[in-house]
Order: sequence, then C-alpha cells, then structure tokens
Amino acid sequence: MDQRIINLYDEYTHAPLKRSEFIRRLVLLTGSMTAALAILPMIEVKAGGGHITTEEDLFTERVSFSGVPGDMQAYIARPKEEKKYPAIIVIHENRGLNAHIEDVARRAAKEGYLAIAPNALAAIGANPANEDEARAKFQELKAENNLQNFINAFNYLPTRKDHNGNTGCVGFCWGGAMANNLAVNLPTLKAAVAFYGRQPVAEEVAKIKAAVQLHYGSLDERVNAGIPAYEEALKKHGTTYELYMYEGANHAFHNDTAPTRYNEEAAKLAWKRTMEFFGKYVK
Repeated sequence: MDQRIINLYDEYTHAPLKRSEFIRRLVLLTGSMTAALAILPMIEVKAGGGHITTEEDLFTERVSFSGVPGDMQAYIARPKEEKKYPAIIVIHENRGLNAHIEDVARRAAKEGYLAIAPNALAAIGANPANEDEARAKFQELKAENNLQNFINAFNYLPTRKDHNGNTGCVGFCWGGAMANNLAVNLPTLKAAVAFYGRQPVAEEVAKIKAAVQLHYGSLDERVNAGIPAYEEALKKHGTTYELYMYEGANHAFHNDTAPTRYNEEAAKLAWKRTMEFFGKYVK
C-alpha cells in the first residue's frame, strides 16, 4: 500500500477533513475514481474484521456512572471468579466504544484484570450509526468534560466489590492522549500505557506519579513529532517510563480492524509488553 494513501487516510480520520475532499485527494493519488473506490475498502476500518476474544470464563456487564453533561456508559469484563481484581481502564480511539475496544477489554480480563471500557460519546447522548458520524461527534466533546468523565471512571471503581484498589489505564490514539492526561491528573494511578497518543505539554509532566509506557509506530510522523519534548521531560523529572518505537509500523498498528495499518508482529509485541508492565506495576 502506498504510504501516501495511508497518510491521507490518517489525516482524514484525525483532522477535520470532509469525506468529499478525502475522496478527491484519493483519486489524485490512485489515478481514477474507479481505482479510488477499489482501494477504499482496503484502507477503511472493518468493524467485524478483527480478533474476537470470547466471553467464555468471563463475567461481563454494561454499567453507567455520573458524567458531564450526561451519564457515562461502560463495558466491563473480568474473570468469572468473584473476588477483588486490579482494574484497567481501556480507552477507545476517536470512534467511541466499539466491538474492537470491547475485545481489547476482554483480552485484559483474560489476563486477570477488571477491565472497564467507557464510552466518551455517551455523555452527550450520542449513538452514531457509523464511524464517520462517530468522528464528527467527537468534535462536539469538550476537553475538560472528557477528562472529568474518565476521572469519574476511576471514581466509580470504589463502589464495586470486585476491585482491589489498584488501577492502570491503556489508551489508543485519542485514548492514548487521554491515558497521558490521566497520568498527569491522577496521582493514585499506578500505570498508564499510551498507544500512539498525543503527549501532554512538558510543563505538566512533573505531576506524573504513575509508571508510563509508550508505544509508537515509526511511520506515524504526526504523533511522533511530540516524542522528544515528552521524553526529555520524563527524564528530567525522573518519571518511571518505557518507550518503544516499532519500525515500519503506522498509526493504529494495534487495531486489527484497520487492515492496511495493522501490524501483527508489532501489535502482539506491544500487547505482551503492556501486560508485563501492568503485571509489574498494577497487579
């Protein structure tokens, strides 16, 4: 796949780029409308195209908790045995809570965690029919409300009898940026893992008490531009952190429903490192 096409799709899914403009530029890159329409299914996310972790041996439920301006909703998965577990907040991309992120939550649950995957769009009562509508709805979210709503997910945990008090978070893309922000704003957070997420401003890094693990694809120039300042600040303040760069990997390399960007080798290695990191700092 031409890297320029992947970069264009990345711009379309993260910048306010109208679909008509995306298609126009895709036609220019591919040479014709016919070629553009032929390649489109190859680059768009396929909701049912990823790995499916079964709910066998898991307890799952859907819950709500207070949010701003409306209530938040979340998908929960944990082992069936009724006991206290360390919790992992799983934070979605800029598409809201979908089948892929619910699957990631089940993967964490299979590793012995109480996994909670909130839906940021629930707070504004949004239930988009497709991913284009979901991304558009993200433009309506206010940053300060988003942060509070995910802090509220942590505030919800003490109400549960199956939580042992230890908590970490993992986020992807939009959720990766949120994981970084939670590390800044939650001093009780044990560990934060960010997959290709935007970095907090250097001045805020001093507030981080959690251990931080960062995963980036080498071809993700948009997000990677913020790495040097973030890493310099992490070193300056003595923050416990791990940073991994996956050569030849694109943005969203962990998302197995994104066929042209998914990198199986990098995804499996990054997840293995994530679970080892949580095992060290959260369990």
